[in-house]
Amino acid sequence: MTTRATGTFEVKVTPQPAESGGQYGVPGRMLLDKQLYGDLEGVSQGQMLAAGTAVKGSAGYVAMELVTGTLQGRRGSFILQHSGTMNRGVPEMAISVVPDSGTEELTGIRGRFTILIADGKHSYEFEYEIGEGA
Repeated sequence: MTTRATGTFEVKVTPQPAESGGQYGVPGRMLLDKQLYGDLEGVSQGQMLAAGTAVKGSAGYVAMELVTGTLQGRRGSFILQHSGTMNRGVPEMAISVVPDSGTEELTGIRGRFTILIADGKHSYEFEYEIGEGA
């Protein structure tokens, strides 16, 4: 059975030194530090690689982040994998739990995480299942 969690988060993005020789600054690398609130209370740390193109509004990114905290009363951690593109200003993003990455009371977690941004504020919707064969 799928469960839905919602809440907000704050994110600090720290750019890392650029690699030499890349066209369009490829790849840009950033460290991610998040504080999560709501049904998922905790912290997240990760890394992101991003690349833009010569066309304004077109870019792509990938990221991995380790989330540690409490999800609707269950303590543990899991890894989220991101893949996103911006096609001439139109975003498309997929974020999912890495299989078998859940620990403690989150062992067996799987699901999809959605980031929402409105008026400069970040929130999330997380559709997930926990359990063997979930």
